[in-house]
Amino acid sequence: MSIDRATAAKVAKLARIRVEEADLPALADEFNAILGFIEQLQELDVSDVEPMVSVTPMRLARRVDAVTDGDRQAQVLANAPDAREGFFAVPKVVE
Repeated sequence: MSIDRATAAKVAKLARIRVEEADLPALADEFNAILGFIEQLQELDVSDVEPMVSVTPMRLARRVDAVTDGDRQAQVLANAPDAREGFFAVPKVVE
């Protein structure tokens, strides 16, 4: 698969990145290099590789699966720009 200037321009537009017309060939080359690397990775045989969470072997911390109310209302509301009566206050959006 090869990325041309038009496709690079479309990707930049979808990503809302302004790219000058003169920079589009370099961007297309970067996309092609990335896709080439992905194609190389797809050629590898990983059938004997176990899925992993991290590159270092470690066990995930476990906790009791218990339902609680969180008991952190004050801490959470401290981050709110506007809180009233224990709730987030938001501007009215529908009239």
